Order: sequence, then C-alpha cells, then structure tokens
Amino acid sequence: MKSLPSIARPSIAIPPDRARITGRSVWRGRVLAAVVAVAADFSTGVFAADLPSSGASKPPAAAVRSPARFVQDRLAIGFWVAPQTDQNVEARYAEIAEANFTFVIGLCGGAHPVPARQQLAWCENYGLKALVPFDGNAVDQLPDGPAVWGYSIMDEPNAKLFPELRQKVDAVRQARPGKLAYINLFPDYATPDQLGTPTYAEHVRRFMAEVQPDVLSMDHYPRFGPGADGRDNYCRNLAVLRDDSLAAGIPFWNFFNTMPYGPHTDPTEAQLRWQIFTSLTYGAKGVMYFCYWTPRGDEFPKGGAILTADGRRTRHYDEAKRINAGLKNLGPTLMQLTSVGVHRVKAKNATPDALAGSPVQAISEGDYLIGSFRHADGRRAVLLSNYEFAYSAWPTVSFDVDAAQVLEVDPKTGRTQPVRDDSPDMPGLQLSLDAGEGRLFLLPAK
Repeated sequence: MKSLPSIARPSIAIPPDRARITGRSVWRGRVLAAVVAVAADFSTGVFAADLPSSGASKPPAAAVRSPARFVQDRLAIGFWVAPQTDQNVEARYAEIAEANFTFVIGLCGGAHPVPARQQLAWCENYGLKALVPFDGNAVDQLPDGPAVWGYSIMDEPNAKLFPELRQKVDAVRQARPGKLAYINLFPDYATPDQLGTPTYAEHVRRFMAEVQPDVLSMDHYPRFGPGADGRDNYCRNLAVLRDDSLAAGIPFWNFFNTMPYGPHTDPTEAQLRWQIFTSLTYGAKGVMYFCYWTPRGDEFPKGGAILTADGRRTRHYDEAKRINAGLKNLGPTLMQLTSVGVHRVKAKNATPDALAGSPVQAISEGDYLIGSFRHADGRRAVLLSNYEFAYSAWPTVSFDVDAAQVLEVDPKTGRTQPVRDDSPDMPGLQLSLDAGEGRLFLLPAK
C-alpha cells in the first residue's frame, strides 16, 4: 500500500460514456518523489423523496467528540497538486492565499524542495492550513504546529485496506490529538474491483464503520458538453456522502473538475460555480479544485489547470479567486449549518411535493436545487442554486415567512442584510441568479 496519496486523481476506470483515462504513471512518480523529499525533511435528477433526512435532526457529533478528534474550524477551500517547483516558493504560497484558498494538500515540491518547516511557516504567515503527506514515518515524527491541519494518508483506497487505514487514523489521533487523518475515496463510477465492494454505497458504509474518519471525502468529475451531461450523477454521489456524513455527524468534502483532460471539456467559470454550489447545497463543508498546478504527463497534454505546468496563471486563477472570495465570506455561516433536505425543482415539477419540507413554498418555472438547513442558533437557512450552468435565472420565490423576515448572507461581506427584490416593479419576490450561482438566505426558527 502507498502511504502517500496518488496524485493522479482521475485514476479509476471510467464507464464507456466517460472514456478510460490512462498515461499518468511517469509524472505521478516525479510528483510523489518531490512530495516524499519534502515530507522527509521532518523525518522526520435527485428529488427530496430520494434523500433521507432522518439523521439531519441530530446535533453535530463534532460538538461532543473527544479532544483527540479533528474538528473543522473553517470552510475547506483547497486543491490537488501544490506548486511543483522549488523556485520562489514563498511567492507561490502568497499566490495561493491571494486566490482565497484556505488550505493546501501536500507541500510544494521540486528538484530541490524547500525545507518543509519553512513551507509550513509560510502557510501560517499567509493564513493557510496544510495537510502534510503521511510518508510512513513514525507518527510522532510527523510535523506539527499551527499550520498543520492534519496528514494526508491515502487516496482512493480499496476496501481491503480499511483495517490498515484505521490503524493509521488511530495512530494520528493518539500522537497528534485534534489533527485530521485525511483519506479520499473513489467516486461512484469506480468499478467493484477498484472499490473492493459490490456497490458504492457499501464501500462508503464500510469505510465509515471500519475507519471511522473525521471527514468523509471523495472526487467526482461531471462532464459538461454536447451530448454529455454528468450533473445528475454528480448529485447522486453527493447524496450518498450527505447521508453518511449526517449519520456520523462529520463534515464531507469533495473534489471537482477544473481542467480539460480525456473526454472532459475545459470548464467555464459558470461550470466551476455550478460544481461548487451544488456541493454546498448538499451540505458539503469542503470543496477542492482538480487541479491547481497542471501535472506533467500524457494524460494532461492541454494543460489548463489553475496554473500551467511551468507556473503561469490561466484564466482559471482569476475565476477561482472571484469564486473563492465569496465562499470565504459565506463560510462562517455555512459552517454553522446542518443539512435537513435537498430539493430538485425542474421546470415542470415546481409543485408542493417537490418543495415539501423546504422553507420555499413556491418558485416560478425553472431548474433549481434547493438546500434546506438548520442553523446552530436555531434559525433556518436556504441555499437556492441555479441548476443551469449556461443560463441565468430570475425566479419568483415565496418563502413560508414574509419576505421582510428573510435575510441574505452577502457574499461580498459575509454580513446579513434584508433580502433584495431584484425586480421590485414585478409582483412577488424576484431573485436574480447567475449561471450556476447559489444564494444563501436565513429565516426565523419554526
């Protein structure tokens, strides 16, 4: 078993409609070698009826967990593949922080990696947390300190490895109380041979029971383009994580696609927004871009991640910076919310049944995803997302309270303000949504 995560994230077999992705081993070896060298420095659609919400009324287990367990203190905005360079490394951390990320997985690596202690000092200086590679050393020799959020144990494990992973998780909890032992799972389109279980649901259930993680995480990359629409499948995968994380009282995170490779088109900014706000609408407390630094190798000939393989910013850098700025402002409120329901409203089914259990009583024709939440202070919350990634939306919305009692969390400031009617000359409350955008509202307790 590899003790470091596999960097080439889309390494699973993909069904015929997704096309198989190959040719990643050469650059993976280079990146893993760099990460090991750094670590060695320490030597050291889906409808509401389909989404059980029975566990949603329970208080978050994190509030009563042992001090040895990780408790997430901020919205996780991260990425896969840290800068693969040993030049101007401090400037690279400043660049990550400028793009409004909140944590990094792994450490920057090059031919001659900068000492990890120095990298973690820069993380602390720029307000970033880090998940440091678990390189097989004794746990008590792993780095510690304010910037260390935890340790990246493994990526996409087969179920046969769960007992061994549980031992590592327990060792981290004993030697580094409060730090995260991070493991990322396959998406639901992995094969039974890869999962080690007949079904994906069983894979996740066994992981939760046998490993008992503090964060549930997976990667899923929906396709966008003519003749390929992976949005509903993405939602189904999120629904599995939502249910299992609620039952355990832990947060869930997920990776989403940021770059062209294989059959995947290069996402637009709206498609990035759609992936992120869809995850948040299902209750995710962490969203992670694949990738930040473009990996070298045959699998990614077009490049196109947030930074190129030689470190130049692509258009995705400014897109991520804009999106992440809003996420950071929404984050303190999102971290106080527990999901109680997810409602898919299609153009022809905006009926009371589709909205049952939601504070939204009615919504005009369109394609929406609505997340219902309970705030830690007892209030209710609604995250209304535009399910379209190519068109803006302008719904007329009726909540179950008067609009004067509805507040919105402003993504520009993070502060609450009275809900704004975007077309006051029209009857009812009009809400403008950009393509793939979500808006967060707070309502009185009921």
